[in-house]
Amino acid sequence: MSIKNEIVAKLAFVYWSVVFFGLLILLKVVFLQVFQRSKWKERQEAVSLKNVSIKANRGDILSLDGRALASSVPYYEVRMDLKSKAMKQETFNEGLDSLAFCLSKLLYDPTKTDNRTKKDIILDLRQARRDADSYHLIARKLDYSQLKQLRKFPIFRLGPYKGGLIVVQHSERKKPFKDLASRTIGRVKNQSETKNIIGIEGAYDKLLAGTDGLRLMKKLSGNNWMPVNDNNQVEPKDGLDVVTTIDVNIQDIAENALLKQLQLHKAHHGCAIVMDVQSGEVRAIANLMDSAGIYKEYYNYAIGVATEPGSTFKLVSMICAIEDGFVKLTDSVDTQGGELDYCNFKIRDSKKGGHGIISAQQAFELSSNVGVAKLILKHYQNNPKKMIDRIYAMKLNQPLNIDIQGEMNPYIKNTKDRFWSKVSLPQMAIGYETKLTPLQILTFYNAIANNGVMVKPRFVREIRDHSKIVAEFIDPEVINPMVCSKATIAKVKTMMVGVVETGTATNIRSASYKIAGKTGTAQIANQRYGYKTSSGVSYQASFAGFFPADNPRYSCIIVVNDPSEKEYYGSTVAGPVFKEIADKIYATNLDMQQNNVLEETGAAKGIPQTKAGYYQDMDGALTWLDIPFKYLSKKTKWVNTTKKEDYVAINGQKNVKNAVPKVEGMGLRNAIMLLENAGLKVQVVGKGRVVSQSVPAGSTAKAGQVVVLKMSQG
Repeated sequence: MSIKNEIVAKLAFVYWSVVFFGLLILLKVVFLQVFQRSKWKERQEAVSLKNVSIKANRGDILSLDGRALASSVPYYEVRMDLKSKAMKQETFNEGLDSLAFCLSKLLYDPTKTDNRTKKDIILDLRQARRDADSYHLIARKLDYSQLKQLRKFPIFRLGPYKGGLIVVQHSERKKPFKDLASRTIGRVKNQSETKNIIGIEGAYDKLLAGTDGLRLMKKLSGNNWMPVNDNNQVEPKDGLDVVTTIDVNIQDIAENALLKQLQLHKAHHGCAIVMDVQSGEVRAIANLMDSAGIYKEYYNYAIGVATEPGSTFKLVSMICAIEDGFVKLTDSVDTQGGELDYCNFKIRDSKKGGHGIISAQQAFELSSNVGVAKLILKHYQNNPKKMIDRIYAMKLNQPLNIDIQGEMNPYIKNTKDRFWSKVSLPQMAIGYETKLTPLQILTFYNAIANNGVMVKPRFVREIRDHSKIVAEFIDPEVINPMVCSKATIAKVKTMMVGVVETGTATNIRSASYKIAGKTGTAQIANQRYGYKTSSGVSYQASFAGFFPADNPRYSCIIVVNDPSEKEYYGSTVAGPVFKEIADKIYATNLDMQQNNVLEETGAAKGIPQTKAGYYQDMDGALTWLDIPFKYLSKKTKWVNTTKKEDYVAINGQKNVKNAVPKVEGMGLRNAIMLLENAGLKVQVVGKGRVVSQSVPAGSTAKAGQVVVLKMSQG
């Protein structure tokens, strides 16, 4: 073969090889486009499209009167699809200048260095349009009122397609009252957390969380995703609201009273709990701990820490002895100079030299360690199990099993315990070698106030779906129907009143009402070194009781841990906190002030000036005070009053939905509640009753609008 023919043959081979492989590629393309089109389209969509969870709005946690303790506040991220085929270039060009002007006014402050001018926004949007940016950021963290304004701006008012408007909603958990009861309210767990769920947020997480929805998202350049209009989008279902038993006013009183005393005595931490006697509903629970000189709610000591209670446990010891028929209040006991040596272990009274020979009642009222220990040893020394069985029958050894996680189990030692010793019985009699949380102690004291019925502490009153009640928890849950006989309860109530009237807590005695309770002062045991360390002895001061003693409405416990060495007794450290809380609650509850009932009728003394307010409160107060009144119109939830010559005239007040309510003539508390429920913000000038409101009643209520209330004084 000639060289020419050889070259032609090789070129022909290459040519036909290229043609052959080209045909193979063409056939493969046809095969993919025709026969496997749907398969590869699905794979492409699987990569560029995905379903993203739409977070449901978390339900609110509310106080007893409906004020928000924790709420999810929505905020909005706004983006713009400048690649939208539905957005005409003519529309963009004509509306750009006006849109930039509106955005600069809404979003930027000319006094700040990061301000963007109208010109900056125009240049930015034009460049984004040239780049065909389909997810261009306009603004982050807008509130709802800002979003409403933005939707009306040029171009954006045309909607998501012609106007390219993309709105992504987020939410942020807020506590309007800041740290108020923050550990009890709890917090939403992080994704990395599984066990660290605290407070009501954790206990009712599933109800509060709601059900998330699904939204189809399309992948853009980089790692950006944008929503796709999808008729199959699953809408989220909002979480339910939880109405707690917390009374914001009582909670505020408790926290402030506790804070002042902790600061005064430079204590490490402390807690205060206020409970409704009959229902067991917790009205306030405060926990404050010192960290670099600042007291905050870092831990829920009231629930999560069990310590040796000290002398507050003497109530349990005396009930056992009285109930078993061993001790009468008039029985005598010799305090032996204030010191008892038992099995080479010394028990001492705080008073040097002791109290001499005193009655069993006085031993309790004066908190004599020697007196109470001797009474218990005399009757249970040969059979300590009898006393332990009595304590167990009262169910003090069992946890309360409250809804909130983190409760520490109580520890009531029994005779089979490996740590039981000859001195365990007298030590337990005065509150050592046992461990209880403050809430567990209060629950027992509350049972005495409740004539023997021990009820479970409760933190939640209702579950609501917006305004509709889904579940209601009204009936008390009884732990023990009778902790001891009523005869014993009557006797220990007498002793508890004696503690305040003539015993260790005379400093908190009130002239207006009687307090029943018991002081407690306990040395704090160090796990390694015992009660005495190189830095000295630490103490825990406490006071537990209830008021008014003759008709108990509230029980309360105060515990202050590691106060300064100068003052560490329950009477001087914890007692004043109890008194301040009790005094302020009593002063604001007319139905508790039985000793101040007017002997004369309202008509005889003259008709008083009354405030507008809630009709049930008005009706009850006027009836209780025996002041004549008449309804001149149909009863409504809120009413106005007029002072007449011989009666109070009451007229119904109609509040229209989405309208500013009328609050003139009301007290501040009712006025704020009405206005805030309408989504308005309140500023107050002066005190007394409302004489004028800056936004007229009946006008359209705009969320976040400020209403200034001028009060009658100042």
